[in-house]
Parts: sequence; C-alpha cells; structure tokens
Amino acid sequence: MSEVDGYYISGLVPFEIIDRLTAERPDVIGITLPGMPQNAPGMAGKSGALKIYAFSANGVFVYSNE
Repeated sequence: MSEVDGYYISGLVPFEIIDRLTAERPDVIGITLPGMPQNAPGMAGKSGALKIYAFSANGVFVYSNE
C-alpha cells in the first residue's frame, strides 16, 4: 500500500487513475485494484477493463471501470 497526496493506493492501479483521483479529490480514503488482473500495469496479459474500487467511511464502491 502507498500513500499519494493523502490517499491510500493498494494494488496495481494505473497511474492515469491515480492522477484522476488526486485531481478530482473525492471524499474517499483510497482506491484499490484487488487481485493481480492479467491486464493490470506490469502484468503481461490481454487488454480489457480494470475495475478500481474506492473505499471510504461509508463503504466500498466502484471508482473506475475502464
């Protein structure tokens, strides 16, 4: 887990999503990409959507599905 500009980042979250998070500044604690999807950054695999989740005091929800 890393901390970036006050947010916790867990997993192989693409830089573009982290950049968007710090620009939008939503009221969340952090974001995560659970598991090790084959198409995540640093993994050699097929292309496809990555489902990034945000977590906050109110629960967990999908932040990005790209």
